[in-house]
Amino acid sequence: QVQLVESGGGAVQAGGSLRLSCAASGYTYSRYCMGWFRQAPGKEREGVARIDKDGTTRYADSVKGRFTISKDNPKNTLYLQMNSLKPEDTAMYYCAADASRGGYCYTFLPRTFGYWGQGTQVTVSS
Repeated sequence: QVQLVESGGGAVQAGGSLRLSCAASGYTYSRYCMGWFRQAPGKEREGVARIDKDGTTRYADSVKGRFTISKDNPKNTLYLQMNSLKPEDTAMYYCAADASRGGYCYTFLPRTFGYWGQGTQVTVSS
């Protein structure tokens, strides 16, 4: 059974940094497309960053140059390094995984990811 567990969220001032982690288990991690999503109160869940099984990455325009997604295959762990945080980055952050497209994400649509973690809260104050 696929399990994803996020950690690393917290409260930080604008301009600060956080690193989120997502520990994965129950599947062949390296064969999956992985992504980070976020959802703020009253807003739809949106894609932040994604990484294909071959390491190809994509970012939402709002986080380009500030966030970096990476993965450690031997440790079955996905990361999101977030720098220069802004108040508008405040949200619940989720990691997600999918293998239905051969390990390639192709899209940020949340409905195309089959497995989700429980989320970790990030709060950025001004």
